[in-house]
Amino acid sequence: MSENENIVKKTCKELGITQKELAERLGVNDGTPAQWSSKGNIPEMAQKSMELLLENEILKNKLNKFKTAFTLIDEARG
Repeated sequence: MSENENIVKKTCKELGITQKELAERLGVNDGTPAQWSSKGNIPEMAQKSMELLLENEILKNKLNKFKTAFTLIDEARG
């Protein structure tokens, strides 16, 4: 991720959630992600947590693709 990229906006966009929902997932006050987004001063723990949320979403998507592929293989076998 580039230095100029806003991790708060990216996380919300890629997860399809609001900043309020992000706050709930991170266990912070509702307005905290908005402050991070506007000021760009994000604590390292929050930065890492958002990176893990994004990585988790990528891995879940990959797992679902594998599940779909295995289902298709099983159906093709009869």
